[in-house]
Amino acid sequence: MKIVVDRDLCIGAASCVALAAKTFGLDVEGKAYILNEKKDTAVTSSEGTVVESEQTGDMDPREAIIEGARSCPVFAIKLYEDDGTEIIL
Repeated sequence: MKIVVDRDLCIGAASCVALAAKTFGLDVEGKAYILNEKKDTAVTSSEGTVVESEQTGDMDPREAIIEGARSCPVFAIKLYEDDGTEIIL
């Protein structure tokens, strides 16, 4: 599974951290980021900054990551299957 966090959308509600604390954290700016990143990519464009990472064994189980992403009040987290299909939250 690929995890994508749009840091410009993030408002620091921390619900993702509460539900998936081994996967998400808040940085000093109060923005969500991905813990234990593997193959992370930070992309900055006219649309903002997006951080991507593959799920690793040190992260929460798939179901907890989905619940953490689903809990985001501004939809700043998107999840994708390995084949690129978006997981509908």
